[in-house]
Formats: sequence, C-alpha cells, structure tokens
Amino acid sequence: MKKSILALAVAASLAIPLVVEADTILYGSARVSVDYNDEKVGALDKALGIADPDGNWNIVNNASRLGVQGFEELGGGLSAVYQYEFGVDATEGGNFEGNRPKFVGLRGDFGTLTVGTQDTPYYNVAGITDIFNTDKSFGSTVWLGGSFNGFDIDLSTGRAVGGGALFRLENSLYYITPNFNGFTAEGMLVMNGSDNDAQGYSNGIDIWNLAGKYVNGPFFAGVSYIKLEGKNNIALTDGTLSTLDLDQWVLGLGYSQGPFAVGFIYERGDFNTFSLLSKTQFSGEYLFGNDDADNWYLTGQYSFGNNTVRAAYGRMNTSLKSSQAIEALGIHDDDTIDNYLIGYEYNFSKRTRVWAEYIGRDANTLLNGDQNAFSIGTRVDF
Repeated sequence: MKKSILALAVAASLAIPLVVEADTILYGSARVSVDYNDEKVGALDKALGIADPDGNWNIVNNASRLGVQGFEELGGGLSAVYQYEFGVDATEGGNFEGNRPKFVGLRGDFGTLTVGTQDTPYYNVAGITDIFNTDKSFGSTVWLGGSFNGFDIDLSTGRAVGGGALFRLENSLYYITPNFNGFTAEGMLVMNGSDNDAQGYSNGIDIWNLAGKYVNGPFFAGVSYIKLEGKNNIALTDGTLSTLDLDQWVLGLGYSQGPFAVGFIYERGDFNTFSLLSKTQFSGEYLFGNDDADNWYLTGQYSFGNNTVRAAYGRMNTSLKSSQAIEALGIHDDDTIDNYLIGYEYNFSKRTRVWAEYIGRDANTLLNGDQNAFSIGTRVDF
C-alpha cells in the first residue's frame, strides 16, 4: 500500500511541471450551409457552344476543421509551438485532408520561427476583408490571392495544377519578428525541393513572401509582396514558351471600433492569373497574366445585440483579354469582374451562429460569367 502511494506521489510530482509548462488545446469548427448557386459560363465557353448550367441547391461544407495546437515552455523565454489541423467535410466525407495549417517551431525574444504548411503573410494582410461565413465569398473572382495556380505545371498540357490559393502554402519556412510598438514584419520561404527542380522550372527557392503590419488600437495597416521564383521561357510540349517569374503585392487597411468595422484591400500583379486556355481547339493560345491585373475590395459590418450585418463591394481587372486569334473567332470579352455581397448573422453565443448571405457577380470575362448565390448556414466552434 505504501509503495502504491509513493508511486502516485512520484507520478504527481512529475506531472505538475508539465501542466504548468505545456498546454495543448483540441479545437474544431463545424460549418454547414444550404446553398443555391446560379453561375453562368465565361465568354470562351459560350463561344464553344457550352450552355449556362441551371441553378442548383446543395448542402455545402464551408471549411469545417478539427485540430490541436499548443506550446511548451522550454525555459529562458523560449517556447516550442505547434499546430496540426485537418479539413473535416461534414457533408460528403473526405475528412482529414486539405492544406490546413500544420507546423512546428520555436518562439522567443527573437520572434517566432516555424516550418510546415502555414497561412501566408499575403493572406494575413488581405484577410482583413475575409469577413463572411460562406466559402463562396472569398475566392478567385474576389481577390487575386484566391486564384493561385501554383508552380506545379503539367508540361504535357501547360495547365497549372498547383495546390490551392494564397490562404496557405506547403513546404514553408515562416518568421515573425517581435512586436515593436505595434509594428511587426513577416517572411515566408517555400522550398519544394527536387519536385520542381526535376521539372526544370525552379530556381531553388520557389516562393518568397514578405509583409509589414501595424496595429494600433482600432487601426490596422499592412502591405505584402510575394514573388514566384520560377524560370523564364518554360517550354511546353507544343513548343510554347512561358514564364513563371511572377510577382504580386497587396495593401490592406482596417478599422474596428465598437460595433463598426471596415476593411479595404488593393492588389496588383501577375502571380495569381490563369496560365492558359485549355480548350483543345485553342491549343497554343496561352494567356499568362501581366502586371495590369489588379483588384480592390471594400467590406463593412455593424453589430447590434446578437446581430451582425455585413456588406462588400469590389472590382477585379483580370488582365485576361482575348488574343487576336481568339478575337478572330468572334470571342469578345470584358476583363472586369464586379463583386457585391451582403450578409446577416445571428449569434446565439460566442461559439454558435447562423447566417444568411448573398453573393453576386457581374462578369463577362473569358473564364467567368455572372453569378447569383445564396447561403443559409450554421457554425459551431469548440
């Protein structure tokens, strides 16, 4: 009996420092909606005789996730930090997938240094306007960062098959400086190693991304620059030459005081524009973006009691104009996309909410047509 008591006492003495020096949190968010989406095809599909699809209803998963995150105090002001998050599809399966944040690193007086799959400095500026609940609200037709084609290109077709948008990037090294009276700087390097070297279009460091941010009370200001360090004159199988030497920048401004909040971004660059027209009969008609592509987007919200109303408007100039060969076939387009969104949210508590949101788009570009969509959903965080 005494031996058992001694064993318990020893175990308890070992456990106490762990409780004090380390913390791990299990967390998640379930986000499901009923959506109606009526989306028209772009000018290219129309010219090919592709009809507009009918509007449809769907049960939609809106980036539900499950994860763990935490830290361990190592002494001397140094801590280990980590996060491991998975996408959880509450509607059709496909759980524990996606490029959700997964990283490990160290935090101390020098700042924070982490490696893994991580949110980008670019998104941490542009995300000041990512305020709606539905996944349809902040995609490739709303901000230039939403259409990232990556640096992984199928040379047999020329189609870019990269891994998503600038929300987060894999194979990344991330550094954040300490806070200097509201000022912080962030830097990210993406290094995908032999994958891209073997294809012949990597310069070693695939992507680098810098950002500077200032937060003072209700005010936010940030700027970010991202560079795709690919090679020029990439030869596709049909002999077409392309370039992956691309860049882009974003300016973000925000103000949040009491029940009011507003956000604004302006973007310009060629990093996130479509690489080509993949339609068979237009083989060789590759449309790489240029630095004329730009976007501005303004959001606002007001809260009263348990209620929040939101609105947004913006215009994207895609720079994807029809080439002379395409124009000769009678395909004409406008390279601007107008976006307008409104939403209502009711908060039952800090963790549970319901929403009703409308997403509108006025466009006649090569790849996108008009859109009218509605989303009615619920979200529970834990």
